[in-house]
Amino acid sequence: MKNLAAWIDDVFVLTVKVPDAAAVMKETNPPIIHWAAMDKYFPVKLDHAIDATIVRMTLVDELPMGEDLFLNWGKLRVPIYPRAIVRTDWFEKRYSCLETELGAVYEETATTFSVWAPTATCVTLFLGDQIYALKRGKNGIWSSKISGNWHEFPYQYEVTVNGQTTRVNDPYSKALLVNSEKSVVVDLSKTNPAGFAEHIRPEQQHLQDAIIYELHVRDATMQEAGGIYNKGKFLGLTEANTTTENGYSTGISYIKELGCTHVQILPINDFARVNEQQPEKDYNWGYDPLYFQVPEGSYSTAPENPISRIKESKEMIHAFHQAGISVILDVVYNHVFVMEESAFEKLVPGYYFRYHADGNLSNGTGVGNDFATERKMAQKFILDTIDFWLSEYRVAGFRFDLMGAMDIETIQKIRDRCAVEVTPIMLLGEGWDLPTALPTEMKATSSNSNQLADIRFFNDYFRDSVKGNLFNADDKGYINGDGRFIERLPNLVSGSVLDKFGAPFVSEVNQTINYVECHDNHTLWDRLQLTNPQSSADMKKKMHQLATGITLLSQGVPFLHAGQEWFRSKQGDENSYISGDHINQLDWKMRESEDEHIQFIKKLIAIRRKYRIFRLRSKQDIQERFQVLDTPAPVFGFTLFGDNEDFAIYMNPTNKHWQLHLPSSGKWQVLATNHLPGQTKTDEIPGEFTRLNPYELIVLKRPLNPRDK
Repeated sequence: MKNLAAWIDDVFVLTVKVPDAAAVMKETNPPIIHWAAMDKYFPVKLDHAIDATIVRMTLVDELPMGEDLFLNWGKLRVPIYPRAIVRTDWFEKRYSCLETELGAVYEETATTFSVWAPTATCVTLFLGDQIYALKRGKNGIWSSKISGNWHEFPYQYEVTVNGQTTRVNDPYSKALLVNSEKSVVVDLSKTNPAGFAEHIRPEQQHLQDAIIYELHVRDATMQEAGGIYNKGKFLGLTEANTTTENGYSTGISYIKELGCTHVQILPINDFARVNEQQPEKDYNWGYDPLYFQVPEGSYSTAPENPISRIKESKEMIHAFHQAGISVILDVVYNHVFVMEESAFEKLVPGYYFRYHADGNLSNGTGVGNDFATERKMAQKFILDTIDFWLSEYRVAGFRFDLMGAMDIETIQKIRDRCAVEVTPIMLLGEGWDLPTALPTEMKATSSNSNQLADIRFFNDYFRDSVKGNLFNADDKGYINGDGRFIERLPNLVSGSVLDKFGAPFVSEVNQTINYVECHDNHTLWDRLQLTNPQSSADMKKKMHQLATGITLLSQGVPFLHAGQEWFRSKQGDENSYISGDHINQLDWKMRESEDEHIQFIKKLIAIRRKYRIFRLRSKQDIQERFQVLDTPAPVFGFTLFGDNEDFAIYMNPTNKHWQLHLPSSGKWQVLATNHLPGQTKTDEIPGEFTRLNPYELIVLKRPLNPRDK
C-alpha cells in the first residue's frame, strides 16, 4: 500500500504508518522485520498506537543502515527507513568517518570518488557518458577509483535512499558546470594564474592592527563611472589604476589608497538566485549558498568554463594580496538555500540539519533551516572547506555569517586549523543568540566569548550606542541624539572589556569588531535621513563622520562598509540583498564629489596605523594607557598615554560650540579634525584651552619631553 512506511527513530524505536491503527493492533500474527539480502529476521514488540494511523514499536536488536528492510505484519509489508536515528549518538559513533578524503580526488591516471551516504542502499556514479557502481565501505563511505584522466569531466551521483532514487551533485564539488548543473572533476594545478604558486599572504605582525573594509564583488565594479572594464566580475577587482573621468581612483587602487589592511568580501562561493549566463538580470548578496567549495559563476567572465571562475577568483585574491590587502571570505555555514534540494539532504536525509525534540525542523536562522554544525560529519565538511580555501586559495580570514547559530567546538577547531598557518588568520562573526535547536552553552555567541579566545565578534552594543537601536528606525544614539548614551562611551572606546566602565561585551579586547554600518540594514546615511530629517545635509555628514571616527579611534578592530567614508546610500532600502545594481552599486561619482570627506577618514586610518596606542592588545595595556577626560557633557573626551607622546581625542555630538580645558599645558598638534578647510583650524593649539565646533571630532597629539616621562 502506498505511503506506508516504518521509520527508525532511535536505536530501539520504530514508528509505523499504517492504514488503520485500531485494526492492525488486533492482528494475531506478531510483526517481524525481514532483511531479505541476508535472509535474516528481527523480532519487534508492539507498544501502542499514537493516533489513528501511527503505531509505536520497540526493536529488540539494532537494525543495519543502508539495507532493504521490511516490516511484515499480517497482510502488511511495510518498508523500513532511517529517520531520527541519524541524529543520535549511536549513529554518530558508528558512521562518522572523519579521516576519509571525500569528493573527487584527481590524479592524472585516475580519480577517486568518495561520498558519505550511510543510509543509502545504492550509489551509482555518472561520469561523462560512463556509469560506474560505487562500492559501500566502512562507515557508509561509497567509493571507487576510476582509471583515466578525468580533468574537466562532469559527474553526478545517483543515490537510492528511503525508497527514492535521485541524482545529486557532490557536496565536495571543486568545480561546476554553469548554474550548478553538474559537478566537475578538476586538476587544480591547472587553475593557478601566473605567480599564484609562489603566492604568500600580506605580512602582518598582529591582527589587532587590522582595519576591515567590507566589499561586494559586483557592487564595487558595476558602475560605469568607476572606469572598470570587467564589471561585476572577479577580474574587475584586479584592474589597477582605474579612475573616474576626472582622475579619482576607483576599485582596488582606491581601496589600497584608503589604507585598510583587509577586505571582507561578501560570499563568493556558489550561490542561488542569479542566472550565471545572464547575471545582469538578477542580483544577490550571496547568502543563499549552494556549493561551498566552488567560486560563484556569475562573477566569472566565462561561467560555462568550469576553470574560469576558479582561476579568476584566485587572480582577485592574488591582486589584493599583492597590493598588501588581506582577503577575508564571508562564509555561510549556518544554512543552505533550500534544504530539500541540497546535496546534504538528498544524500543523508535528516542528518545535516537541526530538529527540535518534537521532530520539527529548527529555523533559528530565519531562512528555513539550520545547518547542524555540531554533528561530526557536518563539522568535518566545514573544517574540510576551511582547509580547502586556506590551502588552495590562500585566503587570509573568514567572517562567519550568523556565527551564533554555530557551535563552540566547531569554531574552536576552525581556530586551531587556522593557527597552523604562518601568517595570522582573521576570524570574526556575528555572535547573535538565535533561537536554533542548540543549547545556549554550546552556541558560538558573544556571551560565550570566554570559550572562544582569538575569535572576534561584531559589537552590536557599540553600533546601537553610537547610532541608535538597529531595530527601531526612530531610535537615536550618541552621534545623532545630542550625546545620548554618553555614559556608554568610556566602555565603547576602551574596547568594551573593562568592568569599571560597565558590563564587558567580550572577554578580551582582541574579540571586538567595532562598527556602525555593514551590508545589512540601512546604511548610516539612510538611517540619519530617518532619525534626523530636520538636520541639514552638512550636519548629517558631520554626525556620520563622528560615527566613523569613533569606530576608527576605539580600541578593538574597526570595520567599515564600502562607501561608508563617502556617505553611501541605498536609497532607503533596508534589506537590499536582491535589490539590484541601481541600489547596491558603489557610486564612484560620490567618491569623487566627497573626496574632501574621504581625506578625513583616510587621515584617521593613517593615524591608527602609525600609532600603536590606538591598537592596544590587552586589558592591562588599556587600563594603564587610557583615561576618560573631564568634559562638559555631552562632549566626550579621552586621552591615550604613549611612550613618546600623549593623545587627546574629543567629540561633540551637538550643534553647539564648547570650550575645552585640555588635559595639560603645552603645544598640542592637531592631527585630524572634521572641521574641514574653509572652517579654519590651526595646526597647533598653544596653552590649555580650545574651542570645539558643532559635531566636531578632533585628534590632538602632544610630544613628551624627557622630563615628562
